[in-house]
Amino acid sequence: MTAVQRFSFGANLNRRSFLRYSALTGAALGGVGALAACGDDAGGSSGGSTPDGSRYGTVAIQLSWIKNIEFAGEYFADHRGYFREAGFGSANLVAGGAAATSVEAGLDTGKVWLGLSAPQTTAPAILEGLPAKIVATTYQKNPFAIVSSAAKPINSPQDMKGRRIGVQDTNQLIFNALLTANGMKPSDVTIVPAQFDPTPLANGEVDGWVSYMTNEPITLAAKGFQNAHFLFADFDLPLVAETLTVTQSTIDNEREKLKAFLTAEIRGWKDAVAEPAESARLAVEVYGKDQKLDLAEQTQEAIAQNDLVVSADTKANGLLTMTDALIEQNIAALRTAQIDIKADQLFDLSVLREVYAENPGLKG
Repeated sequence: MTAVQRFSFGANLNRRSFLRYSALTGAALGGVGALAACGDDAGGSSGGSTPDGSRYGTVAIQLSWIKNIEFAGEYFADHRGYFREAGFGSANLVAGGAAATSVEAGLDTGKVWLGLSAPQTTAPAILEGLPAKIVATTYQKNPFAIVSSAAKPINSPQDMKGRRIGVQDTNQLIFNALLTANGMKPSDVTIVPAQFDPTPLANGEVDGWVSYMTNEPITLAAKGFQNAHFLFADFDLPLVAETLTVTQSTIDNEREKLKAFLTAEIRGWKDAVAEPAESARLAVEVYGKDQKLDLAEQTQEAIAQNDLVVSADTKANGLLTMTDALIEQNIAALRTAQIDIKADQLFDLSVLREVYAENPGLKG
C-alpha cells in the first residue's frame, strides 16, 4: 500500500473553510418546507394555530456543513424533544456543504429561518445589504489550525517562515489574515495550493496544512501519522464560529419564538458537552448516517470540540454567549481580514441575554 493510498481521506470528512459559504450556490433548500424532521417524536407541544398545532410551527435550520459531530447540540435538541417542548412542531436540520445554498442566501430568500455560519462570512453579506445579525455562537474559538508532522512541528506562525504550507483556495483570505495579525507577509512562507485531502502533508510534500483542529489532526493520527497543530485563535485571530444567524425581522417581530429556540439550543448543547459518546452516536447512526462516519473518530472530535464550545466565559455566562470583549476582538480580527464592520451591525446578543435572565438555571 502506497503512502498516498494509506493517507487518503474521503472528501466528506474534510472540513471546508468558513469562507466557502459566500461562494456556494445551488437549490438544496428549495424543498425545505416539505422536509421531515429527523429524530424522535417525543416532547410536548405548547399548542397554537399553526398547521401542525404547535405554537411556532416548523422552522428550517441550515447547518454550516454536512451532518457530522459539529451539530451535536442541534441533534440532542431535536432527538430529546427540546424543540417540541419549546413550542416547535419540528426543526428541520438542513445539511450544508458544497452543493448547498449559503446560510446568508437562505436567510435572504426566506428559505431558512436560522442558520449556522461565521463572522467572516456574515459580515460581508451584511455590508452588501443583508439585514441579519449574529445572535449566539456555538464555538468560542474557531477551529482553524495549522497541522504539521510531530517530527517537524510547526507550533506558531513564526515557525512557518520558510516552510511549505498547504492552503486551500477558499482559505487564502483567513490564512493571509493570520499572517497579517502576526506581522508576517505571504512571501515569508511558500504557499502550496491544496485541496482538502491532507495526503500531501502525510507524504511530506508540504510542512504544514490549513485544517480544522477537530478534523484533520484526528483523522491523520488515526491513520498513523502523528502530528502537532496550533490554533489561529491562539495567535491574534480570535474569531468565533458556528454562529447562529437570523434576519433582523426575526429579532424585531419573532423575539419570543427566537428565545424559545435558543432555550432548546442551550439544553441541547449542555447535553452534547456532557455526553460526547452519545453525540458521536447520534452523528454516526442517526443524523449523519448517510455520511458513513467513523464512530471512534467522531467521538474523539466530540471531545476536542468541547474545548471550543466551553470556556471560562461560558461557564460564567452560559453556553452560546459572547462577552463584549470577545465581540470587540472579533471586530478587530475581521478588520485584519480587511472586513470593516461595527459590532452593532454584526452582533445582537440581547435576545440570548434575556433567555438567561429569565431562565438562570440554564447556566448550570
